[in-house]
Amino acid sequence: MTAPSANRRPSPARHLPALTAVVIGVLFVLPLVWVLAGSLRPGSQVLAGLGDLSWRSLVPTDATFANYVTLFQADFGRAVLNSVLVAALTVGVGLLLSASAAFALAVFEFRGRGLVFAGILLSFMIPFDAIAIPLSSLFRMWDLQNTYTGLILPGIGNGLAIFLLRQFFLAVPRELIEAARLDGLGWWGIFRRIHLPLSRPALIGAGLTLFTFQWQSYMWPLLIGTEPDKQLGPIALGTLQGQMVVDYGQVFAAAVVLTVIPLVILIRLQRHFTQSLANTGLK
Repeated sequence: MTAPSANRRPSPARHLPALTAVVIGVLFVLPLVWVLAGSLRPGSQVLAGLGDLSWRSLVPTDATFANYVTLFQADFGRAVLNSVLVAALTVGVGLLLSASAAFALAVFEFRGRGLVFAGILLSFMIPFDAIAIPLSSLFRMWDLQNTYTGLILPGIGNGLAIFLLRQFFLAVPRELIEAARLDGLGWWGIFRRIHLPLSRPALIGAGLTLFTFQWQSYMWPLLIGTEPDKQLGPIALGTLQGQMVVDYGQVFAAAVVLTVIPLVILIRLQRHFTQSLANTGLK
């Protein structure tokens, strides 16, 4: 007589996916912990212990914040503030333009709508670096070099953000729009009072897309923001690495600052971002 299935011991294979996920997570976290530990060490000691790996490689026994203090007393603090300002303005203006374009493509029926949408899809499949150099020549002709306007403009038109918002707007029932029109609400009112409140997850997902594009941009700020007071964070980090004598403690501290800011934002808003992608996929 066999024992009931409820009394059987769980198979070890059932825990294999969880164990694999933990191992992969640890492998991803270890380099970040090592960089954080290096940022809390003097520059001469960051690479000194690589030959003899131990727990001290990940836990600094002589932790100091001198690297961070030195960075923000120099030009790096200004570069981080520039990055925050440029990314915030890009998200604000870019969301307004992307949501307006997505609303027009989702609600209005006009000739060539499919062709316009196909062009938008094609736009975010082309790497921006492929057009950065000729575009920078145009911006110099327009006297937009070393200006915040020149740094922001290429980031506000993002085809992926328009695509995400359009797919979300298509899920809004047409009956709701027709009822609002019968009540005398104009298209701007429908956009502001119906579509925008209902699309908060999609707006957050599109905003994160715009923020990530601008925050990690390197070639465009390198071409346009050549003056020290218009440099962004990634360019300032590259300048630290390009000196004759590299202080790895400051380099690691700068890398931690430029990583923590988007990481905190993404962790705080990841639920909405995942929801927006899921709704887009269902549509």
